[in-house]
Amino acid sequence: MGTVIDSHFLALTAIVTVVYQFAFFVVTALFKFDKVTDFAGSTNFIILAVLTLVLKGTWHYRQVLLTAFVVIWGLRLALFLLMRILQWGEDRRFDEMRGKLGKLAVFWIFQAVWVWTVSLPVTVVNASDRNPSVDAALIVGSIMWLIGLTSEALADQQKLTFKNSPANRGKWCNVGLWEYTRHPNYFGEIFLWWGIFVAASPVLHGAEWLVILGPIFLTLLLLFVSGIPLLEDSADKKYGNVAEYREYKRVTSPLIPLPPAVYGSLPSWFKTVFLFEFPLYNRSLPPEGKGRRQGADQLKRK
Repeated sequence: MGTVIDSHFLALTAIVTVVYQFAFFVVTALFKFDKVTDFAGSTNFIILAVLTLVLKGTWHYRQVLLTAFVVIWGLRLALFLLMRILQWGEDRRFDEMRGKLGKLAVFWIFQAVWVWTVSLPVTVVNASDRNPSVDAALIVGSIMWLIGLTSEALADQQKLTFKNSPANRGKWCNVGLWEYTRHPNYFGEIFLWWGIFVAASPVLHGAEWLVILGPIFLTLLLLFVSGIPLLEDSADKKYGNVAEYREYKRVTSPLIPLPPAVYGSLPSWFKTVFLFEFPLYNRSLPPEGKGRRQGADQLKRK
């Protein structure tokens, strides 16, 4: 069908994203109902991918494959997060936002920017007339996507199972993939979106290479804003006085999966420079001496 508003569907996808997120914002603001927040984000990705594929109508192999990647990832994540929040009953991220319309609006604006930006590689590929044959980039990118999706899905299920067990109440998840990285789900999400970019790269030309901002934005978001820092702060406040938790954190990579024996033996500068162990991940961790003393007292009382 070709061009709609602009040749790369950038304006179209922006409009669709704003309208879609605004609709859910209205529901959340009027009814104080925040259980559909993550569902709105995940399904928005699906809508953009399928819409641009159908509107272009060329149905190139790479376009269909990358769209399928987004649909599979988005459906799994949307259903998982929706079932989880229905089980938990509320989203604690919104405890301070429910009565503050301004903060709530900022969150939904940011979510719209996240969806549109991260979707850029698939949007531009689906808008393109170029149709390179199957190549190394497509194969490598597809493998990266599969590894990322598997990691994210497995990590989500492992943590949910762990948290649902009464025997694990009050404990941090350190089983399965969580033994090798403190945030395996985020590793999976980052890795799969970089895989989509790699698979898309043979189609890109000139300014189209700016779609690399998609995976870069996602990586920076999870590393420095709404992902790892928030969860590290929360875990440190809960378990920071427990010696076993401090040891888990010392020997477990924040993002890239590594054996604890290997990660724990690496120097601090190497962890910071190459493995994303940034100081802000310890800003809520109590001083070591205090943590050990109180952790020992807690263990004695158990």
